[in-house]
Amino acid sequence: MKLAKRIMSIEPSVTLGITSKAKEMVSSGEDVVILAAGEPDFDTPEAVKEAAIKAIREGKTKYTPVVGTQALREAICRKLKNDNGLGYEPSEVVVSNGAKHSLYNILQVICNPGDEVLIISPYWLSYPEMVKLAGGVPKILPMRTENGFKINAGDIKSSLTGKTRALIINSPSNPAGVVYTRDELAMIAGTCVEAGITIISDEIYEKIIFDNEKHFSIAASSPEARSMTVVVNGLSKSHSMTGWRMGYAAGDKEMMKKISILQGQSTSNACSITQAASERALAGDLEEEIKRNCREFEKRRDVLMGLLAREEKIKPFKPKGAFYLFCDISRCGMDSLTFAKRLLAEKRVAVIPGGPFGADGFIRMSFATKVENLEKGISRIKDWVRSL
Repeated sequence: MKLAKRIMSIEPSVTLGITSKAKEMVSSGEDVVILAAGEPDFDTPEAVKEAAIKAIREGKTKYTPVVGTQALREAICRKLKNDNGLGYEPSEVVVSNGAKHSLYNILQVICNPGDEVLIISPYWLSYPEMVKLAGGVPKILPMRTENGFKINAGDIKSSLTGKTRALIINSPSNPAGVVYTRDELAMIAGTCVEAGITIISDEIYEKIIFDNEKHFSIAASSPEARSMTVVVNGLSKSHSMTGWRMGYAAGDKEMMKKISILQGQSTSNACSITQAASERALAGDLEEEIKRNCREFEKRRDVLMGLLAREEKIKPFKPKGAFYLFCDISRCGMDSLTFAKRLLAEKRVAVIPGGPFGADGFIRMSFATKVENLEKGISRIKDWVRSL
């Protein structure tokens, strides 16, 4: 059987692969500490679950408009206005099957063969693969460890060519937890507007932010930035709804029309029950629960930073958001994939290698798990690393 060339160039998700392997080991009775998860360990809020049950009982089990129900899109518009200072109409919003699906849709709609998309390193490992699936070329911006993994205007300008189509920015970021300030985002936005390139702003971790930092959407930098930006978000991380699959894109009305056409010919609408539950999630009265979860994440981050404070071979970067610790393992004498595979096999601890994120001298640990699991996992890692 012959397969398409485009799929032959796509790498499988290392995150999903290692997490699946670790879960298989657990199901076989092995004592494995999983520090690889890309999802909160908290449950979906009860009010959201009840809204889903109510929707089922009321028979809301039919197709919805491809772009999502009017009520949900109106709720998203209110959220964008209240949280981000962004004014959108429902016609400028498309609801999809998760933020990843929204990103995929956007790249399919804007990329022609050979178009270049700028990606900031370290990056979420799906960005380059989605660009390639759209016929584009991922162009990786330099990783600036000395600048806290942040880019500047010069990095963008020096990477521009006649084929540059877009920049993807993720703040707070996966895997390093980088949070850009309002001024930094304004600089990036101004550079992109001047160059005439689209900004794809992945804001899925906006509610998980530490040290009294504030999340700002790059689209709110200026009217010009708003017109050039597609905002991507969802409820997976903020409301612990990873399995529900609801994300959305907000941006230029004509682009949203094209995304609607694409989605109508591929997946059609997001799950009707999920949409009803998401509308309830965005009602605005769950913020205290979200903040409580965020405080717990911050506590766990601080525990991890303390446990690794004096380690010579593992140097953590302190994240300002998300729920990952990005650690320099370059002193361990092996690449990140070998490190992750050996650690899982020899000490029964699952972490994610940094290579697929564009940083082979690093690993990613998730602190979306209880403190006792973090302590157990780090104890095993420290014993193992010291023996190398």
